[in-house]
Amino acid sequence: MPEHSGRAGELYVWFDTEYSDLELETAWLLQVSALITDASLKRVLPQEQDVRLAVRLPDQAALSPWVEQNLPDLVQACRSPGAVSMDEADARLAGYVDAAAGLPAERENQRPVLAGNSVHADWWLVRRFLPRFLSRLHYRHLDVTAFKLEWQRLHPGVEFDKENPAIIRRYFPEAILSGSGSRHDAYYDVQASAAELAFYRRFLFREGM
Repeated sequence: MPEHSGRAGELYVWFDTEYSDLELETAWLLQVSALITDASLKRVLPQEQDVRLAVRLPDQAALSPWVEQNLPDLVQACRSPGAVSMDEADARLAGYVDAAAGLPAERENQRPVLAGNSVHADWWLVRRFLPRFLSRLHYRHLDVTAFKLEWQRLHPGVEFDKENPAIIRRYFPEAILSGSGSRHDAYYDVQASAAELAFYRRFLFREGM
């Protein structure tokens, strides 16, 4: 039985996607990534079990001009033999959550919480494409963007530099990053989001209020 199965509702499933178009009703998933931490932002599974998948593009999938221009390497990966089907991505994500939390609790409020930046968009795509993964998740989300907005209101001009790998590692020491920032990479972004929450916990929240 997974070590954290008795308190799965205290786990965060850090999740991010890249997709083919900003119109979520018609967009196709290009990449899904996930890692799971406890409430203290410590990994609960080894790094090599993190999920980082390119999703196979069907022939009929249309790409926005922005995606074609800015994500050519990802698009190529989605058309390569290494890309996985949507069903396989769903199964891999569901299995990853089960490895950390055990089989899904009957009550949604006892399941792990989906976390990330602007995670409502990712949740929309989860509901469209990833039903098994969806069945493992809490009905609430942890959206780091809410804290970002409050931070920017209180400290205009002072931002968390998510594109700086050294900053990410400072606040999330278990991050696995390349030598330079990796914008528009879902795996980079899940780690950046965990680091960003740690930053806000240190500087935005105050004890005893």
